[in-house]
Amino acid sequence: MSSPSIGVFALQGDVREHLVALDALGVDAFPVRRADELERCDGLIMPGGESTTMVKLVRAFGLFDDFAKRIHEGLPTLGTCAGMIMLADRIRDGIEGQETFGGLDITVRRNAFGRQVDSFEGDVDFTIFDDPVHAVFIRAPWVEEVGPDVEVLARVDVPDVGDRIVAVQQGPLVATSFHPEVGDDLRIHRYFIDLVTQS
Repeated sequence: MSSPSIGVFALQGDVREHLVALDALGVDAFPVRRADELERCDGLIMPGGESTTMVKLVRAFGLFDDFAKRIHEGLPTLGTCAGMIMLADRIRDGIEGQETFGGLDITVRRNAFGRQVDSFEGDVDFTIFDDPVHAVFIRAPWVEEVGPDVEVLARVDVPDVGDRIVAVQQGPLVATSFHPEVGDDLRIHRYFIDLVTQS
């Protein structure tokens, strides 16, 4: 596969920023709002946004089962911030009955870093990169538990709390607590494109 087709879940969230990043890396990138667009995907990005709103909209459009099925069948998927929540098998501090697509054997805590005013940025060391990634955290989740098949890619030290996991991978699924589409560091997107190409 020379140039994979990567869709960005476009019912809600940071769609444009991901499309710009993918375009800069020369891949066929497009918003996904319908089942036929989902079928075109060699890979999928679940962007940051509001996870509860995402679920409501994808249910309203009758697409929840389509997305869940493709992800569980092995569609390479990158989830960022709210997208991480959408890929998690388990949520803490979600709304009652909150649904996710699942696929990642992780437990995430929603809005773990606090409210919008608690947003921050900083350099994060990754196991897969030589140099740190400058990460922007906006009402971000963190990962509290991982299953045996989940690889931890990055952690941050949270004052008065300790180490918290902020990036993981399980097979073709990758998720970050922060927003890699913000700024000009495209390494996470490039890593994901390589993963799609190899799948």
